[in-house]
Amino acid sequence: MQPKLEALFAGWKSGQTPAKNIATVAQKAKPVVYLVDKPGAIQSVILAGVLAPPKSNPDEIAIESMNTVLGGAFISRLNMNLRENKHWSYGAGSFIPAARGQRIYLVYAPVQTDKTKESVTEIVGELRGILKDKLVTADELAMAKSNLTQTLPGLWETNTSVADSIGEIVQFKLTPDYYSTYAGKVKALSVSNLNAAALQVVKPDSLVWVIVGDREKIEKGIRELGLGEVQVIDADGNPVK
Repeated sequence: MQPKLEALFAGWKSGQTPAKNIATVAQKAKPVVYLVDKPGAIQSVILAGVLAPPKSNPDEIAIESMNTVLGGAFISRLNMNLRENKHWSYGAGSFIPAARGQRIYLVYAPVQTDKTKESVTEIVGELRGILKDKLVTADELAMAKSNLTQTLPGLWETNTSVADSIGEIVQFKLTPDYYSTYAGKVKALSVSNLNAAALQVVKPDSLVWVIVGDREKIEKGIRELGLGEVQVIDADGNPVK
């Protein structure tokens, strides 16, 4: 294929590529809560985010594995707590979307309205716990390794899927052998690697909270938690007096 492609594109000249001006943003010095009123809502949607490093950072695989324990899998801590144990949510978790620059590490939990305050308390407890009182265990490490490696064959079942992965290597400036060495690097991780990764991205004292729900029913409880300054905004982000 290569000679044919080179012949077909021999006359193709490169042009000017616009440079993206993406500034580096600092973490919040203290938490803040944005409350969006949705009168009559039967559940509240809780979001909490902090800044995370680019996907190309050297500890990305450890961060992915740590997140699998905290909120990236069905049997992760957040989902088992809020869904399976408390029955307050149909599903809760956390994820980090891929990006070339800074990303957001996001915790999410749609919960029943009358358990909004309690759910936020549980989320904070899980975030603080993985940093100090509930460090990643050997069993959780084994679960993360299994989850991230045994699902790999299904990621490349089609030519399109393979092409997408190649595209990710280019787009996010990953090493050319990122996927061919991925499983081995996951299997080589230790509990200490995951606990160190948690310290990098789990920042309870810098969280930006966005909570959407029936303000009349949830505002008092949210303010009682003392998470940080509470600002009421509309669906477009404008302050509400």
